[in-house]
Amino acid sequence: MEKINDCLKGRDLLTLHDYTVDEVKLILQEAQRIKAMQKAGIPHPYLQGKTLGMIFQKSSTRTRVSFEVGMYQLGGYALFLSPKDIQMGRGESVADTARVLSRMLDGIMIRTFAQEEVEELAEYADIPVINGLTDRTHPCQILADFLTIQEHKGQLAGLKLAYVGDGNNIAHSLLYGCAKVGMDICVASPEGYQPDAQIVSQAKEDARTTGAKVEVVSDPVVAMQAADVVITDVWASMGQEAEQRERERAFAGYQVNSDLCAHAKPDFIFLHCLPAHRGEEVTAEIIDGPHSVVWDEAENRLHAQKAVMALLIQS
Repeated sequence: MEKINDCLKGRDLLTLHDYTVDEVKLILQEAQRIKAMQKAGIPHPYLQGKTLGMIFQKSSTRTRVSFEVGMYQLGGYALFLSPKDIQMGRGESVADTARVLSRMLDGIMIRTFAQEEVEELAEYADIPVINGLTDRTHPCQILADFLTIQEHKGQLAGLKLAYVGDGNNIAHSLLYGCAKVGMDICVASPEGYQPDAQIVSQAKEDARTTGAKVEVVSDPVVAMQAADVVITDVWASMGQEAEQRERERAFAGYQVNSDLCAHAKPDFIFLHCLPAHRGEEVTAEIIDGPHSVVWDEAENRLHAQKAVMALLIQS
């Protein structure tokens, strides 16, 4: 078994903005290599005897299964920790939780609401902390997206990605990520739902290194022009259910359908982080059609996160 690169050993993964261009490329290279090993039936126990604590303040299908199965395939053990299982948020501070878990685990993955909670956990933990999702960013999803795009398009740099929908954690992490890999990105969101201005500014700054073009517009047709990759997400994320009706009205013109996709390149691919609401942010003919690669994308959560864990938590 080839030794894994140790340049990210002990690091946290809080946002892709914190990583260099070469570090993002390294994660994707390792994801490709580890995926190939798994498909070939070659054991790759890079984390033999290691333990990962998985804190879930928000439930998830893909995040839990990919981290838990991934840790097993890497030779380690994953421990699921729901809000009912730990004291964090019920009297014990995030800092104290970080100190305690650092004495017992080799790494922590947390899926929660506030980005600040992840950052505080990382500040006080002596072991790597991986952001499995916050309301602000979702770096693990975007690594899986890039792995999928690379597999289907053969490249990342020089492509154009159109994101249509809510300027949420997916949009934020795509902005960060595209800037790092040299992929042009145009985000189309209605006024009042556009990405955070600071994140857009940081992405534009990062893009100076790679030459990527970073745009935010309100017209989805503009975003879709000559797009190689089309991505959307639900209009109301977890915790925003009370805003569903209001958001349906605001996003009425932002559905990814055949009319809108006619403005993309003929060979565009469609991605969605899932779960999807067919008939809302995307029509069935798109997500279930020939341009869709969402099932490859979902599987690649496993391979991308195995690379992250192997690189960060290794002995």
